[in-house]
Amino acid sequence: MGSTATETTRGESRPDEAHSHERVSRETRRLLPVIAPVLFCATIAVVLALSAFAAFDPSPGEIAGFFALLVAAAFVEAFPVPIENVPVGGTSLATVFIVGTAVVYGWAPAILVGFIAQLVVEVGRRQPPIRIAYNSGVYALAATAAGGVTAAIPDDGFGWLAVEVGLAASAFYATNLPLVAAVVSRWAREPFLALLARAVSSTFIAFAIMASLTLMLAVLWERSPFLSAALVGPLAAIALYQRSVHRELKAMRLALTDPLTGLGNHRHFHERLQRDLVETEALGLPLTVCLVDIDDFKGVNDRFGHPAGDRVLAQVAGRLRQDGEAFRIGGDEFALLLSGRDEQEAVAVADGILTRIAGIEADAGEPVRASAGIATYPQAGVEPTDLLRVADKALYLAKEHGKGRVRVFRPDLRELAALSRLAEGPDRDARLRAAASLAHAVDARDAYTGSHSYMVAELAARLARLLELELEQVELVRLAGSLHDLGKLAIPEEILRKPGPLNEAERLVLERHPQIGYRMLESLGVEPVSTWVLHHHERWDGHGYPHGLGGDAIPLGSRILLVADAYDAMTTDRVYRGKVTHEHAVAELERCAGTQFDPRVVATFVARVKRSELAALKSS
Repeated sequence: MGSTATETTRGESRPDEAHSHERVSRETRRLLPVIAPVLFCATIAVVLALSAFAAFDPSPGEIAGFFALLVAAAFVEAFPVPIENVPVGGTSLATVFIVGTAVVYGWAPAILVGFIAQLVVEVGRRQPPIRIAYNSGVYALAATAAGGVTAAIPDDGFGWLAVEVGLAASAFYATNLPLVAAVVSRWAREPFLALLARAVSSTFIAFAIMASLTLMLAVLWERSPFLSAALVGPLAAIALYQRSVHRELKAMRLALTDPLTGLGNHRHFHERLQRDLVETEALGLPLTVCLVDIDDFKGVNDRFGHPAGDRVLAQVAGRLRQDGEAFRIGGDEFALLLSGRDEQEAVAVADGILTRIAGIEADAGEPVRASAGIATYPQAGVEPTDLLRVADKALYLAKEHGKGRVRVFRPDLRELAALSRLAEGPDRDARLRAAASLAHAVDARDAYTGSHSYMVAELAARLARLLELELEQVELVRLAGSLHDLGKLAIPEEILRKPGPLNEAERLVLERHPQIGYRMLESLGVEPVSTWVLHHHERWDGHGYPHGLGGDAIPLGSRILLVADAYDAMTTDRVYRGKVTHEHAVAELERCAGTQFDPRVVATFVARVKRSELAALKSS
């Protein structure tokens, strides 16, 4: 096919002047593994063709015919026919004249026609030297392949002529298209085979038409070169028809396409989402929505300028195209529709996307990261109309827990939305009762067996009573015990249920749950419960978290919660260790009194909470 890498960087915004030479040099170096061997082989082919053509001693008529084919090839190369889904946006009818030259005059003239036609057009377009050299070299090599075929086939009647044209055109196509796809793949960091497959599927019919036109050219040329002018009509008709179709498709696509990335826009996404929901539900298949958001994208624009930000957006779009139907639905937010893929498959897709995005550099070596949120339908408690909203909740959690990661929506995350609704209620008692009902969601996800939140609440309330707190304070301590691990609703389940010890990164994520729980409760106006939850992992010696408070600076409610939480944790089976006896747990509390725990709270627990009470709580 007559494709070139003319539009390899089309649509790319100009970088700042200070960085332009450095960036171009870096891009050129990255393309050298593809460009260098092509230029080396093309140089040899052109030198051999010049030598052979000079030794050929052509007649004036043959020279005139050669130049006529050269002018025709250059003319159609200058006005390519637009075609969808090819690496460079269109194809050239120059194939007809280059392969025709190989059939009529042999390999050497064909190489020169291909090389010179492309060289003249590229220079006229004022393309960079490296691109001029590469595109001209690709045509020279494709013409070499076509000419090699024609030299090996006997010139013996129409049957052999048809075979010769078909094989020569195929050789040109099989050389040109992969070389163009290789350099575009390297530049855009897209998989070569996927890019080549799209190009072949979009250009194969055009290739077959051009092969038949090449046969017509060869047959007419044998009778009289002047008869070849009859091809002007069919070639013009093909070009005009294709341009008309392309204009119509372009007008339709503009209404549904983001102009910067070429992906579907917000309107297109919602149309496809509704259609895919109906189709997958009818077929009994899952539909997964994956939202991808670039982390700290505002910082990219602020530090490197909007042109650099636009380049990042375009490159991210390229990383999304290979895994599903992709859309740009916001400034730095993208969406994929994964029809027929369940949650597990979608997580693998999202992980791959984030890995590929991590290979993008904004400028000056600055890495790019993104986060992803996933939601699948059907799923318990999720309606079709909720799918995008719950995927957005999962994306929010990915951002909340360190960014650069994938999070999957779980039905229990719906409890988080309940908090904001509760905050609007005027009745404080009603808000307290409703907030307490969230505790079961925490227990369902944590690594304990039984109702850990209930145990901590009851034990903390007993300790508060024994420490002679007022009745209202006792009930608030009970509520804080129920909600002390509320922040774990936002902690990944794989961390909560990990059978072995946590690594450093996982530990840091888990240690954020008091702050997350505090933020959830703060809007409810249930102080001091939210403050007690915030500080329930502070240590008496000041080495706890999140704020490193120590001694009496830690709220008493938090100190009570820590003792109750530690006792129940030690005496309850976990996924990574078994429970210990009551005696062992008490001894551990006493050993850590004055360092981890408030000595007065521990002393009250040991002296006044009866073992029978604890056993009754455990069995209730």
